[in-house]
Amino acid sequence: MRPTLPALLAATLALTPLAAPAQDLSDERIKELALQAILENPDIVMEAVAIIQQREADAQAAQARATLESSRDLLTNDPNAPVGGNPDGDVTVVEFFDYNCGFCRRAAPEVAEMLERDGAVRVVYREWPILGEGSVFAARAALAARAQDRYADLHHALIGAGSRLDEATVMEIAEGVGLDVDRLRADMDAPEVQAHLDTSMRLAQSLGFSGTPSFVIGGELVPGMVDADAMLELVDAARDG
Repeated sequence: MRPTLPALLAATLALTPLAAPAQDLSDERIKELALQAILENPDIVMEAVAIIQQREADAQAAQARATLESSRDLLTNDPNAPVGGNPDGDVTVVEFFDYNCGFCRRAAPEVAEMLERDGAVRVVYREWPILGEGSVFAARAALAARAQDRYADLHHALIGAGSRLDEATVMEIAEGVGLDVDRLRADMDAPEVQAHLDTSMRLAQSLGFSGTPSFVIGGELVPGMVDADAMLELVDAARDG
């Protein structure tokens, strides 16, 4: 985000010595001094930008931490979110993903390996379709498959697809795993499907995630691709903590 002029001036003033206390100067005079400092020392602009960016990063991190604490129960125990791994596991991994995300497809076998190596991990799947209409259709179909007790089958088939998903390919895959596709289409409009997607968007934004895949492992936010070894280290840390 580009810093606004008022924010830039404020940060510049923080780096600029004033001959008189700031409260004794008019707003116009303060702006003049800040602009004069910028003209005399252009490098101060980069320093001011760095200050603003750090403040924004700190604020975002604080918001993410607050969301993690206030929404922990929703993240780990949302009855409207599919669960994999060991349902009674002592550590929960929450994954935000998009079926058309290449990194999510690369992460899928890493998640599977983590679950194979540690049988006490529980996974909460958060459908977060952010890569277009095909992704939204795929997410809706996967969530609708719960009505036929086939979420896991369709989820793994979709995340393992080798091509970009759209309506036609999603329905072809759904039929291939044995789903009643007519019922599936009807169930895609169920209110709990939209509720899951809305909650995923709200949580992801509040946690500061900007892309998929993103994980919450114990008390740690993990944006981006991560391998099984790193996941297991975070799981062990959460368990020890």
